[in-house]
Amino acid sequence: MKNIICFCFSIMLFCFGGYEQVTAEVKENISICSTLSVKGNQLVNEKGETVQLKGISTHGIAWFPEYINEQCFKELKQQWGIDVIRIAMYTAENGGYCTDGNREYLKNLVKNGIEYATKYNMYVIIDWHILSDGNPNTYKEEAKEFFDEMSKTYGKQNNIIYEICNEPNGTTSWEDIKQYAQEIISVIRKNDANNIVLVGTPNWSQFIEQAAENPITNENNIMYTLHFYAATHKQDLRDNMQKAIEKGLPVFVSEFGICDASGNGAINEEQANEWIKMMNTYHISYVIWNLSNKAETSAILKSDCKKNNGFTNDNLSESGKWFYKMLTNKEVIQSQNINNSIQNINRNTNDLEISANVVQHWQQNGKEYYQYECTIKNNSTYAKNQWNITLQFDEAVTLVNAWNGNFNVIGNGISIYNMDYNANIQQGEYIKNIGFIVCSDRQIRIKY
Repeated sequence: MKNIICFCFSIMLFCFGGYEQVTAEVKENISICSTLSVKGNQLVNEKGETVQLKGISTHGIAWFPEYINEQCFKELKQQWGIDVIRIAMYTAENGGYCTDGNREYLKNLVKNGIEYATKYNMYVIIDWHILSDGNPNTYKEEAKEFFDEMSKTYGKQNNIIYEICNEPNGTTSWEDIKQYAQEIISVIRKNDANNIVLVGTPNWSQFIEQAAENPITNENNIMYTLHFYAATHKQDLRDNMQKAIEKGLPVFVSEFGICDASGNGAINEEQANEWIKMMNTYHISYVIWNLSNKAETSAILKSDCKKNNGFTNDNLSESGKWFYKMLTNKEVIQSQNINNSIQNINRNTNDLEISANVVQHWQQNGKEYYQYECTIKNNSTYAKNQWNITLQFDEAVTLVNAWNGNFNVIGNGISIYNMDYNANIQQGEYIKNIGFIVCSDRQIRIKY
């Protein structure tokens, strides 16, 4: 297939007793790095609530390494609302991990991507991207070694997803794939008992019904991938996916495009929208192909875009514009802030120094949107093991998105308290990247 190839606010910090999480509008974002598992045919969080991840795949990192950078990942999370990044490492082809590629260089790119995704509270798919090699058993021993190292290194992180064979193809049967998968899963489970494993299906991950007829047993948290390109794959493939799901198969769309299966040709928005509708109906997670400026339709950036972050609407291809609008309901990416509303604050409260910045402000559909980022530094002589921030606005606000905190909205106020992973602040140290987006009918300020 493809490519065959804050402002002014009052802050109260104290030990807390517990708060309810934020409204349902942002609950999925708040719990984004919750431990995932498979329940029946659904991906669920640690509370048993259904989770639908939405994200983007890199192109081959050997050819487009420049997009593995912190600012790019940060923008995808905070401006696009993406909650999963797929890092595509080709196993064959020119520069492939198992052919003539620099293995240490490629592994370091994967590790950097995991670091950035983790920092911005996103899931990350480690993609063993077989394509021209066709049968995953071709480089099975290399796969075992690779996933052994990755699961040993990252197995205790709950935001890791392993995709062990991108697109089996050619004459590769489901039995070939199943045999391979059982061996690789066994390697992973020695180091990582619980994180999700994605298993490809025959014919470039289209014959999902074969896995539904004979799934892998005696293993937990396994999902099966289906890939589609909307201008090529239409109702027949959607019907097959629906049948597999209704048989109980947990499906994950780890790659899709809105052009044809070559990664080129015209886009088909009508069919793309039908796919999104079905995936939303069945809560199927999906990842679009691809984050690059390659001169092909599936790339989300124009080929003349030389940036690797700071993207604006003018940098996006037609595929990129469709994807951005679909995710955010915005027509364009805002390239500038409305300067007269930007406020920054630095205060000391209870031995804690709080810096808060309005990093972006825009208007859309008659509403005012504000994106805030906060940093908390511990200036006391002892470690803090819990923290809480309370903000009181002068107008009612709606919380649109949030990260790296638990959020509770009461009237015009927002309370933010720590996640488990950022509760502790040692003496002289700080935590950062606590952020959220709010909107209101008019411009807003913090009252006190």
